[in-house]
Amino acid sequence: MTLFGGYETEGFFDEAVGAESGTFRDGYEPTVDFFKGLTNKRMKASLRSLERTFLQHGVTFTVYSDGQGTERIFPFDPFPRIIPSDEWSTIEEGLKQRIKALNMFLADVYSDRAILKDDVVPASLVKSSKHNRSEFAGMKLPHDTYIHICGTDLIRDDKGTYCVLEDNGRCPSGVSYMLENRLAMKRTFPDLYRKLNVEKIGNYPKALLKTLKSVAYHEKENPVCVVLTPGQYNSAYFEHTFLAQQMGIEIVEGRDLTVENDRVYMHTTDGLVQVDVIYRRIDDEFLDPHFFNRDSMLGVPDLMKAYRSGNVMLVNAVGTGVADDKATYSYVPAMIKYYLGEEAILPNIETFLGSREDELKYMIENIDKLVIKAVDEAGGYGMLIGPASTKEEQEEFKRKLKANPRGFIGQPVIALSRHPTFCDGKLEGRHVDLRPYVLTGKETVVVPGGLTRVALKKGSLVVNSSQGGGSKDTWVLRKNK
Repeated sequence: MTLFGGYETEGFFDEAVGAESGTFRDGYEPTVDFFKGLTNKRMKASLRSLERTFLQHGVTFTVYSDGQGTERIFPFDPFPRIIPSDEWSTIEEGLKQRIKALNMFLADVYSDRAILKDDVVPASLVKSSKHNRSEFAGMKLPHDTYIHICGTDLIRDDKGTYCVLEDNGRCPSGVSYMLENRLAMKRTFPDLYRKLNVEKIGNYPKALLKTLKSVAYHEKENPVCVVLTPGQYNSAYFEHTFLAQQMGIEIVEGRDLTVENDRVYMHTTDGLVQVDVIYRRIDDEFLDPHFFNRDSMLGVPDLMKAYRSGNVMLVNAVGTGVADDKATYSYVPAMIKYYLGEEAILPNIETFLGSREDELKYMIENIDKLVIKAVDEAGGYGMLIGPASTKEEQEEFKRKLKANPRGFIGQPVIALSRHPTFCDGKLEGRHVDLRPYVLTGKETVVVPGGLTRVALKKGSLVVNSSQGGGSKDTWVLRKNK
């Protein structure tokens, strides 16, 4: 195969191809040689094998933007992303630092509010956050942990520096695709996988269950944990069922749970069983129709009474969205400095806040050069990429900015790094990001790797599956002993 015939980096930082023509970055040469050695026939057979694996395992997601709720196989590229051990060590250290500061921030915001009193983070920013749950101030959570499961999105800029794009601290998704990608690659290319001595990720469900059990309020030998799903029509339902199955715990819907005497019980064939920890994949506002959205059919009536009484733990905790807010994101380096007395290991992207008058003015005047994001949207929705937008779209977003300045941030268009990706039998560069997963309870665990998402459309910077993106396996190389 002529893999890199006509391959162009086009001025972007390339994850695999070196700055000098014909050179490859650390760890990539064995992979390049392996794929070069495959015949077209073998490569096509491998691709069919990968597709069969995903079909058999039902690895799908739902696209709501097409108006039909179409269910599709998650697109996958077989050329793995490779991260040398020294690079990963820096990422891991930076992620642990970040999640520690974010949890300290949430514990502070819902108790003493010292960081707000000292004006390190504006009190108005927290007060105006859509996800602020001040009703739960004063609660003492196990290990002072609010965000137990975090998916932090990382990108690399034009110099190859790893930067944080955003923190997903409410109901981060995608970990099942990470695990299925690995399983598919190990089955399809076992020789290459073994040769590179890749860090394992298959113990994630075991580590997740250990995290869930560690945050139960009442010490028990075996706390009862469940996964609470909105149901089969949710876009991530495959992931909900996958994780429950892998952990060996029940997956439930709101109707499967009931609250009696401020305790949560699960309906079973043997009667009611008390539940200690709920890994909820439902946003705050749908959790309890007696407390939040009265029209919600997804939650459990009086669940918040049980939660407030300390009889059930919710993972992630209620109110974590304050730290997940894209406007709050800009203050995370300041949080790290305030709580830990350290500089951020993983830098933020330059961010302009609509809530600041001078920055709002800059965003409006430079809307054609910036990426404008709604602070509480996800999945690539509520976003304008200035250089790729029409005048009409820009004018529409200007109106939105003026009507709700607090609701938007602006960032420069980042030249996301690119990675070799199979396109019609040859490799072409496509933009990528990385979502590593961090588990926090009694201890903190960073899974070695994460979900690499790929913008499969040529030239696109949007990697979300809902917007035409796919994924690839992420191989962290072990340290040589």
